[in-house]
Amino acid sequence: MEINMEDSFIQLNDLPDEMLMMIFKKLSNVEVLDSLIDVNKRLAQIASDSTFTNYLPLIKSMSNGHIYPLDDSILDRFCLQILPEIHQKIKWLDLESTSMERVLLNTNYPNLAGLSLYNIHEETLTHLLTDEIRFTRDFKNQILSLIIDINTNEEEDVLENTIPIIFSYIFKAFTNLQHFKFGSSSSSCPRLSFYNTCPFLNSSNLLELHVNLETFNDCLYLCDGRFNQLHILDVNILRIQSSNLILNNTESLPVLKCFSLSCRNHTFEYDELILPLLHRMCNLEKLHLYLFVCGRETFIDGNEMKFNIANHLNHLNTFTFNIYSFIDFNSEINLLPSNEHIRRSFENFQFNQISSFVDYFPKSELGQCHIYSHPYTLEHFDTITNNFSGGIFQFVRKILLFDERPFEHEFFLQISQSFPVLQKLSVVNRTRQNNKLLRRSKAVSRNLLIIEFPHLTELDLAAAHLDYVKQFLFDTKTCLPNDVRFLVYSRLLRKATRNFTRNTTKQNCSKVNLILFYKI
Repeated sequence: MEINMEDSFIQLNDLPDEMLMMIFKKLSNVEVLDSLIDVNKRLAQIASDSTFTNYLPLIKSMSNGHIYPLDDSILDRFCLQILPEIHQKIKWLDLESTSMERVLLNTNYPNLAGLSLYNIHEETLTHLLTDEIRFTRDFKNQILSLIIDINTNEEEDVLENTIPIIFSYIFKAFTNLQHFKFGSSSSSCPRLSFYNTCPFLNSSNLLELHVNLETFNDCLYLCDGRFNQLHILDVNILRIQSSNLILNNTESLPVLKCFSLSCRNHTFEYDELILPLLHRMCNLEKLHLYLFVCGRETFIDGNEMKFNIANHLNHLNTFTFNIYSFIDFNSEINLLPSNEHIRRSFENFQFNQISSFVDYFPKSELGQCHIYSHPYTLEHFDTITNNFSGGIFQFVRKILLFDERPFEHEFFLQISQSFPVLQKLSVVNRTRQNNKLLRRSKAVSRNLLIIEFPHLTELDLAAAHLDYVKQFLFDTKTCLPNDVRFLVYSRLLRKATRNFTRNTTKQNCSKVNLILFYKI
């Protein structure tokens, strides 16, 4: 349908300012400024309102979390016309690496207090931070909030040494920095490690810090008093384990109000390292824990959480967690804690609604207890078994399914319904299915609900039985979306598809855009 823009703007001019503001708030600030800044005086004045100029995201933010630069034509218009007109009103800028220097050095921003820098290369950031003639001189005392997402550009060996130096230099470049998030959305990015580096790093202004760390010692380093006004600390740690270094883990942290600790690797040092750190936070009000705990004789349950954590933190009013604990067992399973036992341990637990799942795997002689609070806001859900009782997880994009018992068709149907935005699915199960749908009558097969994963981008069956390759490739069972990345053993793929001649697998195979073969 062809739209006459002149007629549209005449109709807009007939509306009161209040209604125009309501309409324009449905658009992004960039769209409002790009579309209206030079149409006429009245619309330009509305577009220049602080509602649309205080925060300016000069980036493309995709639903998968990726950040891209604006189109060149739009960026040219902002740099040549719009930014010089509204530069005094801008308080926060979101920028992408390729446009960062051009925008920041384009004009002065006297009221800029916040910056988000995405996909930043180490060389670009180093150059910008050391350019004392313009950038650090102009913003040295202005910037209060800073977000830096570093792009490794596959140069990890260089970055491992330079990232701590950059982190330290930021506090010299921005002397009034109060809120700081430093890291990368890339899993390959080296984490901060302060071993033999940054000995003089400190700040008495920093109130909030979000950072990815190499070891638990790096967390203790940040908690040794060098940031003596820190109220909020959010750390994602690669490894929590003992070391030969002797660092303080006894002095209280009376200023800290909010603490978040995440680690996706197994730790055997929960009681020795994590609990002593938590006990130092005497005035903590909010706590979030995401941990995989091994090496204990008992599961972490509600009684453990109350006795060893909540009872030590008298000011705690918000406690969220997602904790997996594992125990080795060689006794009868009926003598071990049941899921009902774990659930009862959370009776009278004052924080949130809690879910729990207990599984025992006789072949590996391993027990697993998963406890988590609601609402579940993480983007991943690990180690889902047949004991999973469902629910809707609106934020989860990546899951791992594992069990020693078979996953049947109904289980996958439940998974598809519980995770509506699922993008990456891994199945670890070597046990063949019991209910072979292929053996059922054609009438039953026609009435079978076909499972759909509309947002799936990656399917990993490298550790799965042949039956699960068929489960996902047979169009009588599953309907895959287009452009799926498929990880599978070549022998199993050939067998499931009869060397790609099986009619029931042709439709789903045609939707796969990349197959990574594993050989036996």
